[in-house]
Amino acid sequence: MVKQLDVIGAQMDLGASKRGVSMGPMAIRYGGLCEGLERLGFYVNDLGDIIPMSQGASRDSLRNYEQVIDVNRQLYHKVLSSLSQGNFPIILGGDHSIAAGSISAAVRYHPLIGVIWIDAHGDWNNEESTLTGNMHGMPFSAVCGFGPACMVDFGDSPVFVDVKRCVQIGGRDIDTEERLRMKKSGITVFPINLIDKLGMEEIMRRAISIAGSGGGIHLSFDVDAITPEMAPGTGTVVHSGLTVREAFLAVEMLAESQLLRSLDMVEVNPILDERNKTGILASEMIQSALGKTVY
Repeated sequence: MVKQLDVIGAQMDLGASKRGVSMGPMAIRYGGLCEGLERLGFYVNDLGDIIPMSQGASRDSLRNYEQVIDVNRQLYHKVLSSLSQGNFPIILGGDHSIAAGSISAAVRYHPLIGVIWIDAHGDWNNEESTLTGNMHGMPFSAVCGFGPACMVDFGDSPVFVDVKRCVQIGGRDIDTEERLRMKKSGITVFPINLIDKLGMEEIMRRAISIAGSGGGIHLSFDVDAITPEMAPGTGTVVHSGLTVREAFLAVEMLAESQLLRSLDMVEVNPILDERNKTGILASEMIQSALGKTVY
């Protein structure tokens, strides 16, 4: 495991319908992230936060697209620089639109990297299929080359993750057209009902085999994957999600695989939280993904 960790925040909530996740990076840090990682023996370099432009162009099918793309462009370069230095980037959201920048950098540096996307939602819309125009519902589609193309165009020719190495886990609120697009793409999906049937251990065993087949994995974790009773501080709540132990088992198995190369932790909204319960949980899950153990 790389010993140098780069913590990169993105104060982005313009990809979502509710404000507040821009304060997510602060909440996760206040949850003890850097101190906990240092206790695990890592060197932690906190690179601060990317802040969106105060104004930008927008349209109904791609709300606030200019600001979303600008933040992703900055994040892309920061994550690529971190990886190029041999470090491990930890990206703190912010809404899930920021994964367009982080994953684009990861696949630029590791062309065979796979993605495990743990989320209550598919995030597989584009400007034609979206019901809301909110760009936090589009990044997974974008990084796999299914649009919107503007979301991953940072001046270089875009590179895309091979959808055969992409896995969505925990989905339980997927739009009708989005579902059809996902099925057509060939992405592997383990929705919440399949987790109920097979158990998280078996789901993660299969997911790591698929996503890790090229030698590395990027984890993109949306805290709304967890049942809202345990993670209330998030904006797009869906009932009956992963238990906390299922979430921890997922990241613990990723740590054991030694295939993790970068990760996002997104959608923590302190405005909606209870005494930073969700921020602390997000901090602890990052630490577990990087090797913290119970015993």
